[in-house]
Amino acid sequence: MPNATIKRYIRHGMLPQLSVFEAVARTSSFTKAADELHLAQPTVSAQIKKLSENLQISLFEQIGKKIYLTAAGEILYEGCESLFKNLSHIEESISALRDLEGGRLRLAVSTSGKYFVPRLLAEFVKMHPKIEISLQIHNRSELIERLSNNEDDLYIFSNPPIEMEVVCQPILPNPMVVFARNDHPLAGKKSLAADALKNEFFIMRELGSGTRMVCNEFFDRHKIRPKVQMTLSSNEAIKQAILAGLGISILSQYTLGLDTEEPRLVALDIEGFPIQLKWQFIYPVGKQTSSVTRAFMDFVRKEAFLLVKDHTFM
Repeated sequence: MPNATIKRYIRHGMLPQLSVFEAVARTSSFTKAADELHLAQPTVSAQIKKLSENLQISLFEQIGKKIYLTAAGEILYEGCESLFKNLSHIEESISALRDLEGGRLRLAVSTSGKYFVPRLLAEFVKMHPKIEISLQIHNRSELIERLSNNEDDLYIFSNPPIEMEVVCQPILPNPMVVFARNDHPLAGKKSLAADALKNEFFIMRELGSGTRMVCNEFFDRHKIRPKVQMTLSSNEAIKQAILAGLGISILSQYTLGLDTEEPRLVALDIEGFPIQLKWQFIYPVGKQTSSVTRAFMDFVRKEAFLLVKDHTFM
């Protein structure tokens, strides 16, 4: 909120007067200042007179044919130098944002998105090394809280919130599958009914995660009461629990990562799977996206599929 001094300067039109004053003070000449500002000399004199009246103090004194700053003028000139330097810095910073030579991107993604988003960010930063990047990784409920508080520039969800007014733009498919260890009794069997899961022990993500929400919707739809062996807060922990023979789990296909295959894990052929979800860009309706944010979104639309197209499950 502007303080009283700034309000007064704006109300009395003193900012343009300061520009004229700075030129006169720097050149020690009304004539030179008029030429520099492309103004008539009487206009320059009138502006200085108005500024002196607004401040209720003389800013210049004339001795012979030369003009000099008064004590008040020297104080004002020093302030003008600081003011115009700050304004110049602001303009340069805004220009850098327009040209993607600066600025920042605050990105928040779901836990399954951590398998591909950092790579996209790395490629984006190579193109725009002066952009400052912040990446937050959270489960769905935490992302929604950050979204409601407008804490970030952009969000990537697989299950966008329906209770908020948001803009949704699809990026990539995010299929959900049933993972089991490769020696599981159901491994290798074809076209199994959903009922085949009734007696299986499940390893689940925590309440509030998008993955848990998808699981619960599937179980409700097929009237299955899952036997929850344990609840874990990370996909990596669940993967290790599956490999330890503690049960099966419904996870994003990308839980295996993008580089290496895990031969001990298989996706079961179950009715209703894969559940076809999509990662999406999300931001609140009415949010003014920055040039950096828009550039990143454009980049991802072009490059994301190329990054994951050779993944095992694509």
